[in-house]
Amino acid sequence: MKAIQITHQQGVNIIDIEQPQAPRDGEVLLKLCYVGFCGSDINTYMGRNSMALNPVIPGHEVGAVIEAVGSGVPETLVPGMTVTCNPYTNCGKCASCRNLRVNACQHNETLGVQRDGAMREFITLPWQKVIPAGTLTPKVCALVEPMSVGFHAVSRAQVTDIDVVMVIGCGMVGMGAVVRAALRGATVVAADIDDEKLAVARSMGAAYTINTLTEDVHNRLADITGGLGPDVVIEAVGSVPTYQMAVNEVAFTGRVACIGYAKTEVLLQTKYFVQKELDIRGSRNALPQDFRAVISYLERGTCPVNQLITKVICPEETPETMQWWSENPGKVFRILVKF
Repeated sequence: MKAIQITHQQGVNIIDIEQPQAPRDGEVLLKLCYVGFCGSDINTYMGRNSMALNPVIPGHEVGAVIEAVGSGVPETLVPGMTVTCNPYTNCGKCASCRNLRVNACQHNETLGVQRDGAMREFITLPWQKVIPAGTLTPKVCALVEPMSVGFHAVSRAQVTDIDVVMVIGCGMVGMGAVVRAALRGATVVAADIDDEKLAVARSMGAAYTINTLTEDVHNRLADITGGLGPDVVIEAVGSVPTYQMAVNEVAFTGRVACIGYAKTEVLLQTKYFVQKELDIRGSRNALPQDFRAVISYLERGTCPVNQLITKVICPEETPETMQWWSENPGKVFRILVKF
């Protein structure tokens, strides 16, 4: 069967691998319909993702249909059902797993990063990792995982309806944070360098937007919050300036939830940690309840999904598309590969 493989030297290959014939006990065989490329994939392509296999079959944002089920699989999973998947592993033994925060397992291996992923025609997975997608189409299912990461960050930050929440970065993960914070009744401020993404963020629940390239961020936040600063800042970029912005701009006694990986060391004013008595929290991956919450949101039909899908390509178009993406990183929400 056909699969996509990426190397760390801007190489993309369409390879032929063995097709699984039948699921084993406790497994589900999925026919992939759409699989999304995420930011980790372009970083792998550019040689900036030290966590990824080299070479690796990418893909952990899945829209699929159940092809077959093995013995021991619950009756709730049946052939023909549209599903997505939880692409993370957990060891069950580390401190995170013992504390039931399996999303942050010390030994996690994410599909398409630490192990070969779903950019292929068929894949088998343990039934526990297969998530029924209700009325969603396979195409929309491919948006669930990245949005769930943003939903999880909002939970980590304990956002409530009395909070002003600044989300830095309006990619797919950031959009998930915008949506979830708005659903919780918070006043959302979306920040990005791209006006088109900011317009989409406003349509998805942001009450205010700030272009961090063209506007004075501090003064705009002061106007919005009466000089107090946002109660919560969610960092969804992973750069030195955005991490510094998060700590500098969050209100006294505020919460900062960090999703993005900065590629270099970040110099922070640690006096703010103490003076503001900040809660600075990492946010990694997502939990099953985050996936369910995203599916519930998408089933409402209010999400502008067509604006979130930048391109739909066939596998053979991947080399050209990855080259284009590397040259236009700010213009992409999600690229889906149709199998």
